[in-house]
Amino acid sequence: MGTAAAGDDVDRPLGAAAEQHRVNLSARRPFPQALRTGLAETFFPDDPFRGFGALPPAARAWRTLKYFVPALEWVPRYRLDKFKYDLLAGVTIASLAIPQGISYAKLANLPPIIGLYSSFVPPLLYAVFGSSNNLAVGTVAAASLLLASIIETDVPPEENPQLYLQLFYTAAFFTGVFQTALGVFRLGLIVDFLSRSTITGFMGGTAAIIIMQQLKGMLGMKHFTSKTDLISVMTSIFHYRHEWKWQSAVLGICFLMFLLSTKTLRKKRPNLFWVSAIAPFIIVVIGGVFAFLVKGNEHGIPIVGDLKKGINPLSISQLTFSEKHVNTAVKAGFLSAILALAEGIAVGRSLALIKNEQIDGNKEMIAFGIMNIAGSFTSCYLTTGPFSKSAVNFHAGCRTPMSNVVMSVCILLVLLFLAPLFKYTPLVALSAIIVVAMIGLIKVKEFCHLYRVDKFDFCICMVAFIGVIFFTMVTGLSASVGLSVLRALLHVARPNTCKLGSIAGGEIFRDVRHYPHARNIPNILVLQLGSPIYFVNAGYLRERILRWVEDEENTCKIDGQDLQYVVLDLGGVTSIDNTGIGMLLEIHKSLDRKGIRIALTNPRLEVTEKLVLSGCIKDIIGEEWVFLTLKDAITACRYALQRSRSKDDGEV
Repeated sequence: MGTAAAGDDVDRPLGAAAEQHRVNLSARRPFPQALRTGLAETFFPDDPFRGFGALPPAARAWRTLKYFVPALEWVPRYRLDKFKYDLLAGVTIASLAIPQGISYAKLANLPPIIGLYSSFVPPLLYAVFGSSNNLAVGTVAAASLLLASIIETDVPPEENPQLYLQLFYTAAFFTGVFQTALGVFRLGLIVDFLSRSTITGFMGGTAAIIIMQQLKGMLGMKHFTSKTDLISVMTSIFHYRHEWKWQSAVLGICFLMFLLSTKTLRKKRPNLFWVSAIAPFIIVVIGGVFAFLVKGNEHGIPIVGDLKKGINPLSISQLTFSEKHVNTAVKAGFLSAILALAEGIAVGRSLALIKNEQIDGNKEMIAFGIMNIAGSFTSCYLTTGPFSKSAVNFHAGCRTPMSNVVMSVCILLVLLFLAPLFKYTPLVALSAIIVVAMIGLIKVKEFCHLYRVDKFDFCICMVAFIGVIFFTMVTGLSASVGLSVLRALLHVARPNTCKLGSIAGGEIFRDVRHYPHARNIPNILVLQLGSPIYFVNAGYLRERILRWVEDEENTCKIDGQDLQYVVLDLGGVTSIDNTGIGMLLEIHKSLDRKGIRIALTNPRLEVTEKLVLSGCIKDIIGEEWVFLTLKDAITACRYALQRSRSKDDGEV
């Protein structure tokens, strides 16, 4: 705060606190620097290349290469004592990847072998480019169903299975392109629009629908609806009730009881997690042997069918970019890319936190993108980091991404030598595996927690959940994201303002609603603005501040006083635009007509720059009425009041 010379007008806070520090109103940043800083904070908040500038060119290039290829960081330091842990984890997740790969491929109406292909190539690439030590790569149920629901509206799988499969490859290609672009241009903030509430509701609704769809396999049915909403699924189940097979139902119940018992065992004895991890593989083996011995396909127990040996054939020539179908592939690729990123990054971060590690979200996007592009060239469809497989990898004691390499080698051996043996796998076994996996995604406790803590978040969650169940997956996801964005816009358009009172002898100022014992400051109104001031909220803030002033004037009149100063705390205002500056000028004029002086405290650099350049501070408010702290402002206002009263008494 500046100190005025003797003889100045009484409105100037003369000698209020000579030792107070001034607000730096001369700070300026050249436009290129301000732009560079803004872009850096938006797209490089983690500043990944800090410290590179001091290195010689060769070292800088090597450090940059290691940043984009994390394997160059951990492979040179890899030791045998880590490999024994990664070997155990890799074999364990491979035993889970085999039944899940086949199951999720069937869920997407794809040939089962595609699920095994998708567990071979992508994990190898993730081990090179991924930054998480805990993530296990594979196919996921939600993305499988989402892709199927979009693509089959354009090309039904039963009418043209080859084109249907080609569109899955093409969608995986676009998924990879979108994910890589988001990582390279550091646009991960787009994924942030999928809030935790949205993901919880979407995954829960998707899980419920997937469970209902598995009644087809559990009952041994051959015909079923291609739609995903609850009404269509239930209608189809009862419409084809003549296809129900009691043999499949009995076998399915047995499989479900076994899988659920292993999950219960894992909860009671966490050290026996591996039992539930290999349980799906066990029922695939047992179910296959049983179906082979009793000729299940002839007695109401449908089986998977032929699985040919051999590694992934190239599919780059099968990518289709015809004008008629490319829009469907792009839509499916974009939506599944966002969903896969949200799930994969969320899982990776949550597991990393337990080990006190960090993962780079943008590096993960690039890794996912590369593995999906390469996967689309090698007969794979979308892959990411599923929670179930990653959790098994984590609990199995993985140390590095080498566990993904081990899993990939195991899948390679299956493809080369054992794939035909899985032809007898009962479809009911795959349905049971999917049902048990999906049960864990319906987080009822999380729903209750959201309802208890934040009703609006609960609504966002339920919109996704109900939208997926009763309409489509895209509808549920879009509606929930839209509601989340609307909430964010409401926070921007209707920001919180509060009146501050003094506590602890006037040293601390807090919201009077939060601290009812906080005392009003006679003749002074202190308001705190807690958001950027933009054209969207400038009108609201003007009206809200003037209402605060009117209410305070009425209160002061009751006490026989007059409101003479309004102090605006701008510490929470991170930026301001031209409309916001105009709003402050309008408030100043309105208060000036009432004889009320306005003061500003603690404006940030971005705000100070614009207020100074616009002339708002120097020509309108006055530099001497801009303070560093609320205490300074209150002291100055009280001093000015005292001088004014002394002058009035002298005149009398």
